[in-house]
Amino acid sequence: MNKSLDKKEVERFSRQIILKNIGPSGQKKIKRAKILIIGVGGLGCPVAEFLVRAGVGHIGIVDDDFVNLSNLHRQSLYEINDINKSKVSCAKNKLNKINSKTFIKTFNLRLNKENAIKIIKKYDFIIDGSDNFKTKFLINDISLKLKKFLVVGAISKFDGHLFTYNFKKKNIPCLRCFFQEEKISDDILNCEYEGVIGTVAGIIGTLQANEVLKQILDIGQNLDGKILILDLLNLNFRQAKVTRQKKCLC
Repeated sequence: MNKSLDKKEVERFSRQIILKNIGPSGQKKIKRAKILIIGVGGLGCPVAEFLVRAGVGHIGIVDDDFVNLSNLHRQSLYEINDINKSKVSCAKNKLNKINSKTFIKTFNLRLNKENAIKIIKKYDFIIDGSDNFKTKFLINDISLKLKKFLVVGAISKFDGHLFTYNFKKKNIPCLRCFFQEEKISDDILNCEYEGVIGTVAGIIGTLQANEVLKQILDIGQNLDGKILILDLLNLNFRQAKVTRQKKCLC
């Protein structure tokens, strides 16, 4: 991939480039970035869309699911004609129409212990948009082992949670430090049982994209050691400290 910016790219991303925190050098960093999005559902759709629109050069998307009618109220890359089609194929098609210069690599599979390291090690930044704790803990453990920057999102009802973990740093807590129970019911992440309003997915997914862009550019502050909790029913945003547990893998 050509890491320089051509005239059309300068025009396309001009509103970003004029920001003092970004400039041409920052836009080149965004273009060089390799980001893996695990799950292209309610969270992964806005993440992927905004990263492609920002000019990220290489994105991987992992999902083994198919589009169904109940997805459409919150999964913004899909439409009625996509029902029963592969999510990663539909997502790639839509993303290529937004920015054909972003290379999209699809993994039409479910992440597991056998394939996770092989896939995750190829990317610098990992975004977790999964909807079950088994996958979330697996992503956490592999990202920790490989010292990746990880952004985790979770949604339910009118609520959202956001975590960031820069595992290149020492002595920071991980996802297991927050969810300390051995077994946690996936019902609290399952929109089928708990329900969710579509705007929550859009907001948390957009925040995930924003956090990884900040990390690429090395600007602002992240949430290492904290969790951002959003109550969108009452419009309450707050941060809480997460304590590193001595018995944890991290």
